[in-house]
Amino acid sequence: MGVPHLFEEPVLFIGTLFSDNKIFDDVFPILKDNFGNILFQSSIQLWEYSGHYNAELGTPIYRNFIFFERIIDPSTLADIKLFTNRLEDSHSQSGKRRINLDPGYLTLAKVVLASTKNYSHRIYIGKGIYAELALLHKNQRFIAMPYTYNDYKDETYVAMFLKVRNLLKAKAREKNRLTVKVQPDCPCG
Repeated sequence: MGVPHLFEEPVLFIGTLFSDNKIFDDVFPILKDNFGNILFQSSIQLWEYSGHYNAELGTPIYRNFIFFERIIDPSTLADIKLFTNRLEDSHSQSGKRRINLDPGYLTLAKVVLASTKNYSHRIYIGKGIYAELALLHKNQRFIAMPYTYNDYKDETYVAMFLKVRNLLKAKAREKNRLTVKVQPDCPCG
């Protein structure tokens, strides 16, 4: 029989898509207020992987990733997705989103995304939200799944996820270094 284990320690990230820097500037402090200090933030880059969001967000579309310092419980991902949906709605105009906020988390082993849409590769995590494994870490690199979004497969983004993984790994090492204490009177047999 298997023994239950605690989850890996993931960091939350929000992938943002927007065409107006002002909406990003309005939403960023709200994300920071709710999710804490920033571990890493990507540069704002032109996003040309699909025309899917053009009519809603406008063009050109830009992408920015924000990784938060605080370790999260992965079982809260559904609540986080519902929060980002409400935040998108509160900043909508004429029934159209002006910013797309896609939460996910990164562990040393994987990158997981949240979605409101069900599909064969997505797992229901509650409250109408699904999760999908986007990238798997193996042999010192992240490997995309057959269904992984094109931008998440792009070497620029893969390199970014590796960079943040290294930050998380260093953070875990530092935590272990600070918390491991040898008992001077250890009854070690």
